[in-house]
Amino acid sequence: MDNENSGGRSLPALRAVGYALVAAAVALSLTSCQGSGTGVEVSAGDSAGGDTSDGGKGSPDGKRDDRPQRLLWMGDSIGEAQAPALGAAMKAGGVDFESVAAAGGGGVVGEIAAPTWDRLPKTLKSFAPDVVAYQVTTYDWGTPAEQRAAYERLVKTVNEAGADLLLVSAPPFRLDDFYRPHKAEIESAPRSAKSVAGKHPDTAGFLDASALWGDDGAKKAQRSKDGIHSCQQGSAAFAVWFGEQLEKRYGFDPAAAGTWATGTWTGEEVYSRLGCE
Repeated sequence: MDNENSGGRSLPALRAVGYALVAAAVALSLTSCQGSGTGVEVSAGDSAGGDTSDGGKGSPDGKRDDRPQRLLWMGDSIGEAQAPALGAAMKAGGVDFESVAAAGGGGVVGEIAAPTWDRLPKTLKSFAPDVVAYQVTTYDWGTPAEQRAAYERLVKTVNEAGADLLLVSAPPFRLDDFYRPHKAEIESAPRSAKSVAGKHPDTAGFLDASALWGDDGAKKAQRSKDGIHSCQQGSAAFAVWFGEQLEKRYGFDPAAAGTWATGTWTGEEVYSRLGCE
């Protein structure tokens, strides 16, 4: 991901960290983060994905045969920017989708998490997901013990509602003056999430998104100008990768990217707000 996203320039195939993509790429024409159309190549087939902490349950190859029907997406503003593409991809694959990702919040650790804990039980009851995916937020500040306690609470809350929990690491991002004092907490959060998921192999999993994004927060390929949030192309890339992880764990059959990636979601207001159009 060495190239910064710019109008009229083809972005490279998704960078794989630790594994090789083993399917043909699908060329997508999406709105660029700078305003003009550009070609994006994303993997549309099977690939060895990120670390799931467990092999899933079901068949010997690790795939479960209980495919998700309803997915609830959680996260902060990074997750909010990914939600339109993820929703389009899930719906194209026959999965109902709802996002509660929230700008300026959405986390489950510390005082800032109070609105999340107030809202989550209500959403679990009304939407009744069978899979909940929580992308570790930029606000999951606390000691590793506090982080683990919060993620344990999240596993318990989601499992008691009858759903699996997938804890997903966030893409690396530029640490500005606001985030820099919390660097250690931001770095420990995914490790804490992974350790908790490992204790609940039947009902929780950890997805290491560094397989998609790499680990250099200074690079802004497929990001908006702020170096933190993804524009349409980055969000589409994430949606493809996430679908591949559901395929590995549950036997989910992702829809071909070409069936959803140029849909109306590309015009969602969140992208205008980020300066992507």
